[in-house]
Amino acid sequence: MIGGHLGVMMARHGSKGRVTGLFIRSERRATVSTVEAVYVALDGLDGDHARAGKRAVTLIQAEHLPVISAFLGGVTVAAADLRRNILVTGINLLALRKTHVRIGECVLFVHGPCPPCSRMEEVFGHGGYSAVRGHGGVYAEVIEPGLITLSTSVARRGDD
Repeated sequence: MIGGHLGVMMARHGSKGRVTGLFIRSERRATVSTVEAVYVALDGLDGDHARAGKRAVTLIQAEHLPVISAFLGGVTVAAADLRRNILVTGINLLALRKTHVRIGECVLFVHGPCPPCSRMEEVFGHGGYSAVRGHGGVYAEVIEPGLITLSTSVARRGDD
């Protein structure tokens, strides 16, 4: 654990984030479906193909979509293209690594950055995988199940 002044600064966030998209896939290569609300159980979002553990839920930063687009030469990038579960805006997801995060009724533990999958080459073409590297979001474990809806706040537990 990082202590002192650096630890204090790392625990601060300028604002709470907000959920702007919720996505599920019934199986690994299935089409992504958009939902307005979803119950999150220990094994991930209801109706999603995930399983319990440190990768039960994936989150992606809305602010990264234009960056990925720029790396692809201006190709339009929709959040669903990235095949993550929760689209978040307004808070730096990577800064939440190794912390508990409250999203609605749910508490997640953010383990770390989520690397892109090989599907990115299929979705975006040549260079798609590399365009998403470093911008693929984070993966998290479900600590407390609960409901998440669009516009739900996202904050480090204790800041909620």
